[in-house]
Formats: sequence, C-alpha cells, structure tokens
Amino acid sequence: MATGEQKATGGGRAPFISVVMPSFRLAGQIAANIRRVDSTLSEQEIGHEIVPVDDGSGDGTDAILRDVAEGFAAEGRAGILNPVILPGNVGKGEALRVGVGASRGDLVLLLDGDLDLAPEMLPAFLRTMRETGADIVIGSKRHPDSKIDYPLSRRVASRVYYGIVRLLTGLPVTDTQVGMKLFRREAIKWAFDRMLVKRFAFDVELLAIAHDAGYRIAEAPIRMEYGSKRGSLTLENVRQVLTDTLAIFYRLRLMRYYRHVRLSGIPDPPPKVSVVIACPGDSTYLREALAGIAAQKFRAFETIVLPDGQIDLDGPEGIGLRVLPTGKVRPAEKRNIGIREACGDIVAFLDDDAAPEPQWLAQAVRHFSEAGVGASGGPAVTPPGDSRLARLGGDVYASPLVSGPARFRYTQDRIRVVDDLPSCNLLVRKGLLERIGGYSTRYWPGEDTILCLDIVNAGYQIVYDPFAVVRHHRRPLFGPHLRQVGRYALHRGFFARRFPKTSLRVSYMVPSLFVVGVVAGLPASCLAPALRPAYLGALAAYAALTFAAAFHRNPCDWLAVWAGISATHFWYGIRFIQGLLFGRMPSEVRAFDHGGEQGPPPAGDAEGPESECPKSRP
Repeated sequence: MATGEQKATGGGRAPFISVVMPSFRLAGQIAANIRRVDSTLSEQEIGHEIVPVDDGSGDGTDAILRDVAEGFAAEGRAGILNPVILPGNVGKGEALRVGVGASRGDLVLLLDGDLDLAPEMLPAFLRTMRETGADIVIGSKRHPDSKIDYPLSRRVASRVYYGIVRLLTGLPVTDTQVGMKLFRREAIKWAFDRMLVKRFAFDVELLAIAHDAGYRIAEAPIRMEYGSKRGSLTLENVRQVLTDTLAIFYRLRLMRYYRHVRLSGIPDPPPKVSVVIACPGDSTYLREALAGIAAQKFRAFETIVLPDGQIDLDGPEGIGLRVLPTGKVRPAEKRNIGIREACGDIVAFLDDDAAPEPQWLAQAVRHFSEAGVGASGGPAVTPPGDSRLARLGGDVYASPLVSGPARFRYTQDRIRVVDDLPSCNLLVRKGLLERIGGYSTRYWPGEDTILCLDIVNAGYQIVYDPFAVVRHHRRPLFGPHLRQVGRYALHRGFFARRFPKTSLRVSYMVPSLFVVGVVAGLPASCLAPALRPAYLGALAAYAALTFAAAFHRNPCDWLAVWAGISATHFWYGIRFIQGLLFGRMPSEVRAFDHGGEQGPPPAGDAEGPESECPKSRP
C-alpha cells in the first residue's frame, strides 16, 4: 500500500523530508508546535525529521528543545527531532542556513516555528511539486485556494513589495515572503551556498539565486493563522528590506555574482587546524570565544591559548585546549609562539574578544582545497549583546564612509580575493607561516598587514569568505573608539611609506585630504571672500552626506553615529599624517605598551628543534 507521501509525489521511493523550523523566543509554544508537525507528517505516513533552530532566543527555548528531544528519544524515536542551538541571534536567514546544513532529507521544508502557517498544507505542496515538476514550491497568499487571516496593512505592504521584487529580479511568483517553502535538496544547497542576506530580504535572495540557476518554482495554497499578531512593520525594517533588495538586484543583474561565486569543498582528508588565541589573561570574553570554538561544526582542531602568565582555565570539553604562558610580550610574539607549538596543518588566529559562529572553521577551511590559497578569513561583526555605545562604534566602522573598500571586514559581503585581513579572524597554512618567518614583531598594531603582504609576495592568495564569521567586541564611542582608530591610522600612515603595495591607497588618504582641506580652507575663505560660498557649501555637503549615512531609527543613536563618523574622519586623518611624517613608530621601542618586561623569544628567534605535538590529539 502506497504511503500518503508516495501518493503525493507519484509513487516510487518516498523521499525523506527534513522540516527546518527557525525559532526565536518561542518557549511558550515550541514544544506543542513540534508535536503538531510530527503528528501531521506521521498521520500522512511521511518519513521525516524535524530540525528546530533556536536563534539565540535567551528565553529558555533551547532548554525546551533539549527536553522535547529527550522525550522523543524516550519514545524510541531519537532520530525524529534534531534541534540546533545557536549561541547568539544571527537572523532568520542564517538560522535557516545552519539548520539546512544540519538536515539530511531529500526534500527540505522551511516552516516558521510559530506555525502561523498550517503544516497540514504539506501534502498540497508535495502534489504541486509532482504535478508541475518544480524544484521549489512556495506558499502564496495570492493563490486562489489560500485561506488567510491577514491584516490590511500587511496586505498592502506585501503587494507593493511584490511589485518591487518582480521589477528588480524577474521572479515568476506572486509572493516571496511566506514562511513555508519546499525544496529539493540540490536547489536549496545551491542557493544557500551563495546567498549573503541573513535577515530581512533573505527569502528574495534565496529564490532569486535558485531561479537564476534554472531551478523551477511553483506556488501552492496556504492556511495562515496570523491571529492577533501585527508584526513589526517599522520604517527601519522597511528601509533595511529595500536596501537588501537593491543589493540583491546589484549582485544578480549587474555583477552576475551568484553564477560566478567561488566555491570549494572541505579538503579530503580534512586538515588539522590549530586555533591560536593571544591574550593577557582570563576574561569573560575569552571564555565566550572558547564556547564559540566548542560549537564548531568542523571538529579537527586543537586550541592554544597564550596568556601572559599561568591561568586556571577549564575550557569546554572537546576543544583540545592547551594553555601556554608566554610572559608579557606583544601579540605578534605570542602568535609566533603559537605557530611554533601548533600541531595543525592550518593555524587559525582568533582574538580573545572574538567569538566564532558555529560554521567559522568549516567555511574558512574549505578554501584550502585550492593549492594557491595561502590564507582565508571573514568578517568580524559587532555582537548584538555589546553595550549601546560599543554597538554604535561598530556601526561607525561598518559605515561605507568610514571603512570604504575595507567595509567587508565589519559586515558580510561577497566572496573575494583580498590582500589584507586582520588577525582577529585569519587562517594561514602553517608551512607558509614557517616559510615567511611568521609575524613581524617590530610593529604593533599593523603586524597582520605585514603578514598578509608577505603571504601575497610569496605567491599565495588570501580569500575572504562572508560566512566565516566571528563576533568581535567593539570599543565604545567616543574615547576608546578614537584611541583605537588613532593607533590604526598612525601605523597605516607609516606603512604607506614602508609598505606602499597595500597601504599607499587613496581610500586611506581621503580623511587626511579632508582634514587638510578643512584646515586650509578656513583661512583661505577668510582672506578671499569669493571662496567662502564654495568652502561653506563643501562643508554643508559633507555634513548632509554623513548625516544621511548615519541613519538610525533612534534619534540619539543617529546623532551619536553621525558624530562618530565625523570624529573618526578627523582623528584618522590627523594621525595618518603623523604616521607619514614619523621616521620611527613608538612600537619599535621594545618597552612600548609592555613596560619593558621581557618574555620568551618569538618563534623566529627560537633555537633548537621545533616542539613536538602532544600525543593526545583532538
């Protein structure tokens, strides 16, 4: 006798379905919703697994998911429920991507965890896939058989947005936002491997990538139980959705990025990775970073922590932790010690205040399957749990008017080959590190710029992967942020003379040119009144541009970021000029920043044979 699923798909071997349920702050209903989905599929005799993804809810949703999973196991159905717990909120799109990566079905159903959409409609989705031969079936509120309880304001917004999406992407559908979508695994894998949007317009990007690759999309009716909820249709959300949608249009139609994106698989056999963390000592941030390492999907690694002195650090199990006190030396010297002590084929450098997301190593390591790649890394995004002023400092760094072409360091962008990545998120082949002598210990900060230049000069590529993400805590506005900016600018100005290949660039000099223009223009406009309108007009244009770029929904945040962008421009410009003029950096004096205290010699200066790796490898 054919199962319900075989009848729906036309007979033959019934495909196994993975139901991926993104869940955020659903502690009060997620258990019942999972049972409802399981009951629906079981009654239809559909082979399935359920993969709920807790997107850093912080309300106990994670504990409830574990309890429900234990309940399924006690019933002898351990493989039915496979929850994924994310350590922090990463957005619905990213939560879905992680959940799909943890699933194993021939078909994948994306279903919002709050069950606004009735899971009992799945058989109709399967029939539509069979009858149309589609690779993707999406729910549509405009399907003639749909039954929806949907407020008028949302209907109007949905219709307007549909018109914009159809114009920009050419998607042959009437609705992209419904949270119930059925994919053949090949189609969803193709799209998720290439998409960049994690939050607001991820549905559009997901479908646009698949359609552009030739995967067929069909629509099916839904039952929407919207109830008393009215969503969060705010001006800020609308702005972000439109911004993301325009970015998708740019990548899809103008750059043709999705068709030509660079993709690689994890090398076979997988390389061993040594995660190296230089730090002064134990801290809450360090333990957060170790928790992030413990959550990695890629498991062939060890962890080396390099504090100034001995610390009592009981890290999570399974991370191969070694704590090696170094004395009070600079980060570059600590990292060189880590290189010498590393057992891995690849050394992954991580700051002690940077917590990696679960896919960090898996994403970064895959690029080493290409022999010409010597290093990889990804963005260091601002954690949502940082203080308000720290988050605003992160917003300043992520502004195109501040970081310019280097903005990809602070926010997710497209996969690309770069020539400079910071050591807070950088993986390098150990053999290459030994060949180029590791880090220069002469400068701080800026040692990572020199290392990356050495990698490029050795004939290797550095690949930036937008999904190799770490969450890097920021300095708050204004004092700590500007002190850090000043150190960066001073060394970048000095490096513009010493290492012009990667530091003598117009984008680094623009703030200094602006400062010179402001300072020189003031007396000029006073001495020559005819120049005054042009001078004041230029200042007004600058103020308007930075004001618009600093937009935040909260007026106080808007003003703070506006002031932060302007202050960053001025201070960076001044310190860059100082660096250009300096004959020697303060960091070239060994006592600088470390009180003259000496530690063990860096790896490049060490005598004797390379240390042996411990026998108990992770």
